[in-house]
Amino acid sequence: MYRHKRNRYPILAAALLPLVVACGGEAAGSGGAAGSGSVAPRDPVAGVDWRVDSVTAHGTTLRAPAAARLRVDLDSAGGRGDGEGRAGGSLGCNLFSAPVTVHGDRIAFGALRTTRMACDPARMTFERTLAGVLGRHTLSSRADKGKLTLTTGHGERVDLSRNAPG
Repeated sequence: MYRHKRNRYPILAAALLPLVVACGGEAAGSGGAAGSGSVAPRDPVAGVDWRVDSVTAHGTTLRAPAAARLRVDLDSAGGRGDGEGRAGGSLGCNLFSAPVTVHGDRIAFGALRTTRMACDPARMTFERTLAGVLGRHTLSSRADKGKLTLTTGHGERVDLSRNAPG
């Protein structure tokens, strides 16, 4: 009986090794490193933790609180990173989630669902502005060198930066 338990571990390790190698290869290729064999865009929007830097609406730019974050995860991805999925993160005070669809450089956000905590007036103003720009809008995206800009058809804009690793 003891001998059977001992023999299971090498078999389990052999079975899991291809999965670990496959997952490790995908994570390494997601940054767009040369020679990775990945066809993903150099600065993908989806699958990246973005820090919100600012939001511009109605001619006014508001700096983001440190907690403001955005992440888009797609259920299925085509060759250009197209698909449907969920967006989520922090509006600066409250957490949010929303359905999202990505087609090329266009990102369509559905209705945002949020928690309902109260924060100081400046953070709440920022949060309402950001939610207004993201919620139920289709935005064009432009990613370059770790920066991402999302822009509505009316010129409202969200500026984001890639979160530092660690």
